[in-house]
Amino acid sequence: MYDALTLFDARLANGSLADLTVADGRILSIVPAGRDGAPGASAGARATAALRDRAVRVDSPAFSEVLRGRTEQPAGIDLQGRLVLPALVNGHAHLDKTFMGARWQPHRVGTTVPARVGAERAIRSTLSESVAERSSALARAMVEFGTGTVRTHVDIDTELGISSLESILELRDALRDVLRMQVVAFPQSGILASPGVDRLLEDALIAGADVIGGLDPAGFDRDAVRHLDIVFGLAAAYGVGVDIHLHELGDSAVRQFRLIAERTRRAGLGGRVVVSHAYGLGSIDLDLARRLGGEFAEAGVAVMTNGPAGPMPPVLAMREEGATVFSGSDNIRDAWWPFGDGDMLGIARQVAYQSNFRTDEELETALDLVTHSAARAIGLPHYGIAEGAFADLVVLDALSPAAAIAGGSADRIVMHGGAFVAAQLRETHLVAPALRGAVAVRP
Repeated sequence: MYDALTLFDARLANGSLADLTVADGRILSIVPAGRDGAPGASAGARATAALRDRAVRVDSPAFSEVLRGRTEQPAGIDLQGRLVLPALVNGHAHLDKTFMGARWQPHRVGTTVPARVGAERAIRSTLSESVAERSSALARAMVEFGTGTVRTHVDIDTELGISSLESILELRDALRDVLRMQVVAFPQSGILASPGVDRLLEDALIAGADVIGGLDPAGFDRDAVRHLDIVFGLAAAYGVGVDIHLHELGDSAVRQFRLIAERTRRAGLGGRVVVSHAYGLGSIDLDLARRLGGEFAEAGVAVMTNGPAGPMPPVLAMREEGATVFSGSDNIRDAWWPFGDGDMLGIARQVAYQSNFRTDEELETALDLVTHSAARAIGLPHYGIAEGAFADLVVLDALSPAAAIAGGSADRIVMHGGAFVAAQLRETHLVAPALRGAVAVRP
């Protein structure tokens, strides 16, 4: 074992090279990279230079052996200029719904939210794989792609009760050393539309859910005021945040946006309330969307967008008004959506593409949606590349954040609490002789 691990020649988001030392799950120090073992240097500097000389190169077979647990982890790793980012944050997922880890399920079309809810219920009754098995498969994929924290919504309804929640809470405990998890008690079948769900939501909070959810207060439950009374009442009673799915468009959406902002101010929940999807912001005049962005900023309401399935909020315009906008994967291979693999860089790229982001600054904004803004929106403490922050890191074979969003990374190394937990390395991708003879292949 070792007392500390130093990551040499780590490329920071600003392009500079630094040496990062991690210990006890946190980033202990960040100093400019460089050798300093010359005569006259301090004993500490000479020791650091000696450690650098013994560091294991990240592209070496020795590092692969470290990742596989076949050799003791060294005190120094040479990242050779790879980009180091804080671990990705998935601000909105549905681990309990996924079909990953199960046989393929053909998508059943549903044109409305109630129709999709019905289709989902019909499918889930036929699955032989448990929520625990399927959610575990998706969570593992998320970790392998570099996610360090996920906020997952879990269905609470009169058919399931809190059984899915109990499975997800067990998973949260099992994964505590590799993935931070927030759990939202989510009324997928409505609250007023499903008598008894309000009591089940309270049971879920008592059992350990971190956040209270809501769903289309006017469109699904047909009474936005009563729906929000229940949701914000539970938030106040149990001291939790609020995360409301809002799919509606036009004037109805605008009215609900303003109701949510007003409830947030009244409850003193600024910084702890999220409107997820918020398709309505992309269905109205841009000037009105900007005004709503300012109202959200003042009230402390964040907006989550994952890109597809509806009009997108105008990301840059909302951010210009001071609103927090972030991203999550939403559904992955389930009854609602057949796509996805758990890669948050892919989600950021998708949002960038649909937002017509092209400049480096815009692409860096896309990355921010799945890093710092997402962490801020869900209240994740000690986040970032800074001394004292959690040593939850993802190392990419990219020269800049913009390059990582635009083209991905052949290598991806994931750390959680200062320990290596997953890696995708170029060495695992085999190239046949026919291709090697046709094009230049990087060794």
